[in-house]
Amino acid sequence: MAEEASLPPRISKALEGEYVRLHRVVRILQLIQGQDGWSAADLARECNVTKRTIHRDLQLLQAAGIPLFYDDESKFYRIRRDFFMKPVELTLDEALAVIALGEHIGKKSQIPFMQSAARAVAKIKAQLPGKIQRELDGVDRHMVIRLGQVSPGEGTQDVYAKVLAAQAKRCCLRCVYESGEKGFTEPFIFKPYTLLFERRAWYVIGHHGGHDAVRCLKLSRFTLVQETDHPFVVPSSFSLKKHLGNAWRMIRGEEAHSIKLRFGARFAENIADTHWHDTQKIDWNADGTITFRCKVDGLEEIVWWVMSMGPNCQVIEPKELRDRVKDLAQKTLAMYGN
Repeated sequence: MAEEASLPPRISKALEGEYVRLHRVVRILQLIQGQDGWSAADLARECNVTKRTIHRDLQLLQAAGIPLFYDDESKFYRIRRDFFMKPVELTLDEALAVIALGEHIGKKSQIPFMQSAARAVAKIKAQLPGKIQRELDGVDRHMVIRLGQVSPGEGTQDVYAKVLAAQAKRCCLRCVYESGEKGFTEPFIFKPYTLLFERRAWYVIGHHGGHDAVRCLKLSRFTLVQETDHPFVVPSSFSLKKHLGNAWRMIRGEEAHSIKLRFGARFAENIADTHWHDTQKIDWNADGTITFRCKVDGLEEIVWWVMSMGPNCQVIEPKELRDRVKDLAQKTLAMYGN
């Protein structure tokens, strides 16, 4: 819940109501412009006022020339993309956070196609007060952000751009996709709902016309992407969180499993210090080991995570996961002889 605006000293009672409203209207503008997904009810809760008050404030913004509109498709309020407020003043820690994300992740291409973030940060940095710029120069060179190595995305930039444009226009795509051992698919109509960067690559999640189902597709495997004149609407029931469910990472299986693992004392602290899954629970044992529990939909991904831990991780439950790990371990050993 947003805190009420603190009034400056010596403000008259007659102006008090207008000051509070002005503070609230600016807050509403920042919320809508800063992040998608604001309805009148959400804004009312955030600002601790009624929906009726929010509607009056929104009308005030429109009367002031702000290109604010209600999106019937998403049921949220939006501001036209070409409208920008004057940049706000940033503190040192705020500026450092923005520049670190933009420069270290965008300019150094740790996430492909984020170079525009680095260009945007350069513009923001140029408008910062001189004192903040000097302090940043002294701190930023001593900060490093390193993510997992990814492919540079060469040959996939056009696919990313077309998917992004189709999302903005809400138009379907005609696609051909390379599907592992099955080879190239027949052309199909695809409705791109959400772009997702997970671990080391970009994916798009949407409705696959060939399967008549929501699928997650890797951008680097598209061999044809063509924009069509057919519009689409993202179902109100769709969300990335619902789609992924309790998948370990991205591949959601049909069956839910209760996982119980034991990690040796040498690995215990590193495992316990990391957030691996939203459902995880960790119990410390008297001998310095830990018992790791979680609930996942499907075993396709977690089996490889367990294998990556080698002899430091023992599967207690379920039996199906124990058997799969044992089978993979035996096959691995067989590759190296007796």
